[in-house]
Amino acid sequence: MTDFGKEWQLAGRRKDAARKSKTRKRSPPSARCQEEDLDIEKTVKRIKDTTSELGCEEFWQKWKEQILVASSFSGFFEGERTDHSFEEPERCQEGRPCQQLECVCYGLGSFSSCPSARFQLAMLLLLLDARQIPLKNCLVFDPIFSNGEKMVLKKLGLNVLSENEEGKRLATKPTIFYLMHCGKALYNNILWKNWSTKCLSLIMIIGNGFTGMKDRSIDREFQRDYSYMNQALDVCEEKQLPCPTRFIDVFGDTATITFPLGNLSKLPQSTWVEPQEPEYQHCPDLEIILKKSQM
Repeated sequence: MTDFGKEWQLAGRRKDAARKSKTRKRSPPSARCQEEDLDIEKTVKRIKDTTSELGCEEFWQKWKEQILVASSFSGFFEGERTDHSFEEPERCQEGRPCQQLECVCYGLGSFSSCPSARFQLAMLLLLLDARQIPLKNCLVFDPIFSNGEKMVLKKLGLNVLSENEEGKRLATKPTIFYLMHCGKALYNNILWKNWSTKCLSLIMIIGNGFTGMKDRSIDREFQRDYSYMNQALDVCEEKQLPCPTRFIDVFGDTATITFPLGNLSKLPQSTWVEPQEPEYQHCPDLEIILKKSQM
């Protein structure tokens, strides 16, 4: 049996561990050993090997096809611009606008020690290649990354953010947010920061489906604490990505979530007026590490 197969057996024995360890059981970097003895080159090779093997899986081909279709959701991709306050797209040799895509990955987890996180990183690399997003245009952040893991990510060519944005990043170009088994607050913060028709129509989320997260929550609390997710359910298009049984703890309940401009335009203008920043005062188990928690 290959190392790849052995690790999947290990992941299978840790049912639901990936979800829990990346939400409720997270600890800030101050609680971890900063002098980690991580073999950078060996870890990079391991990730590349995992990426190669994952790329041979049948379900990856289905993911690739579905994501390529879903990521063609915005008129911005076709050069149809309605708001010239955003960045002017670069021009290809033919003179037409190039597709300037950006990818933002939050909450990946400790991929040097957790097999599930490593497989999710491998999937991210496959997605970037499939959508032809330059590695430098992929921003990654997790407050639990060790110094060694940051070095590995940089060695891979990814752009490691230095600050905890808490998911509050404004999309000014077509942006894919990659959030595998992250807490609801992270999704909700992304929606709040981009709460307008022009911004939401520019983003695609690859992560846990909103429908499933609502179904697993108390309806009254979901509407109160995660109001942007609750409202988005009426206008987003959510399509589940296939997942084999042996990968269920790593890629289960993953969907592509897009916000077609046609759907957004159907909502009354009052929907978009002065959106209030989420505070989560009634969420003792928030499933996200806030900035103040790292100080």
